[in-house]
Amino acid sequence: MMKRFALMMALCLAPSAHAEDVAEVWKAKCKSCHGDDGKAKTKMGQKESIVDMSQPAWQQAQTDADIREMIADGSPRNRKMKPYKDKLSPQQLDALVGYIRTMKAK
Repeated sequence: MMKRFALMMALCLAPSAHAEDVAEVWKAKCKSCHGDDGKAKTKMGQKESIVDMSQPAWQQAQTDADIREMIADGSPRNRKMKPYKDKLSPQQLDALVGYIRTMKAK
């Protein structure tokens, strides 16, 4: 019975821990240019004319694979967006794609 309880607690806590992990990755690797909300209303975002990822048109135009590739391989449009494929795990890359999808403007 105790093992079931421990397993259930671990499963219940996992999504929360995952959400915190991806938020920390965003904060450490992405926030300085893209901002907290993906709108790129930062000094670097405005200097580099970084796209507002919360816009419905951008969200619709980009597939998950497009976003993942941009994170992994860097931006062909902006050389300052370096590749993260050697710095982030495949799971972190996928989590960031999901995180970006939550930034849709209302």
